[in-house]
Amino acid sequence: MKKVYSFSATLLVLSSVYMMFASPTMAQYGQFVQPTPAQTILIDKMVSKPYIPTKGGVVNIQYVDNLTPSDPRFSPGQEVMFKLKVKNTSNITLNNVTVKDYVPAYIDPVEGPGTYDANSRVIAWDAGSFAPGEEKTYFIKMKLVSQDKMPANKGLFCLTNKGQVYNGYASDDDSAQFCVEKAVVGVTTAPKAGPEAGILLLGAQGILMGVGYSLKKLTEQK
Repeated sequence: MKKVYSFSATLLVLSSVYMMFASPTMAQYGQFVQPTPAQTILIDKMVSKPYIPTKGGVVNIQYVDNLTPSDPRFSPGQEVMFKLKVKNTSNITLNNVTVKDYVPAYIDPVEGPGTYDANSRVIAWDAGSFAPGEEKTYFIKMKLVSQDKMPANKGLFCLTNKGQVYNGYASDDDSAQFCVEKAVVGVTTAPKAGPEAGILLLGAQGILMGVGYSLKKLTEQK
């Protein structure tokens, strides 16, 4: 019994010594983790300046990040073009990339990629895979609704169109603002004074209508 106890004690000591030297090495090995490459993606949303479409297409479309009330404005029923640039800014391939475009009120999609959900007012499409540094460009044509469908209490207002891109590991979004100016209309209130005042008001109404027509033509030419 004494010999067995001594042998067991020896094994216990040897095991302790082994663990004392081996454990740090094993612990360090277990803590080493290969870093995961960062996945990053970028979207740039732009809007066109007002333009005049032609039969053979549109010419000289200029895209900017935003349009303020002091910039050229769109008119009811006019077309608006949007450009979306999506770029893989990481050094690995990005897969299963989705692009969404959030359509604001008072404008409807006419032509472009993806499928439009009229209830959520979202255009979505599968952009596929992006190689490291790869960039893809998309164009969406929209058209403003007619003046009678726009808010009656706003003569000038601005809208924001948002674009978004993402996959399971990276995402980004960007917006473009543009402004709409409704056409000037003439005075429609019937005169309440005598015949002479009525004639004067009628003449003034004709002048205002002429001014309104001129302003509208100038807006369309911008």
